[in-house]
Amino acid sequence: MPERKENFTENDSDVSKSQRRREALQIRDLAARLVDMEPARLARLPLEDSVRRAIDEARKIRARVARKRQLQYVAKLLRRSELGEIHEALDAFDGEARRQAAGHHRCEAWRDCLIDAGDAALGELLQRRRDADAQSLRQLIRNARREKDRGAPPAASRALFRLLRELDTTEPLPPLPGN
Repeated sequence: MPERKENFTENDSDVSKSQRRREALQIRDLAARLVDMEPARLARLPLEDSVRRAIDEARKIRARVARKRQLQYVAKLLRRSELGEIHEALDAFDGEARRQAAGHHRCEAWRDCLIDAGDAALGELLQRRRDADAQSLRQLIRNARREKDRGAPPAASRALFRLLRELDTTEPLPPLPGN
């Protein structure tokens, strides 16, 4: 039996089958993410019309196998598109979501600190944020403490959070004292 010689060339354009499969799975995951995305956010993405139509069609499909087939079609259309711009827009959305979550956590931490620590924490907040309404904050803190002691629903605590959230949207709240 004659011996076969195989020529393997080291070329950057040669991509292994495993790498192509990983890339295909990433694009399929991207397609699924786009189909599940809110319509308002999807409208802000730089997508071709054919991709948008395919995504709209995939949203209408409820049958599992048909939906999977449509997702594969969306992925096929995405492979022909410029993915860099889409990924940049998605990264911007993710950064925005992280900033919102951080603001939410910051407000929760301040609310808990104000309820637990009392006047010391309130004085620190009022010193750093002169635009804060001291009277409203004191009243809400006092009511939130009463609710906490009685085991009542946390209506004042929620109102305090909303007030802190409003302050945070105008200008981010300062770090907690001692941090």
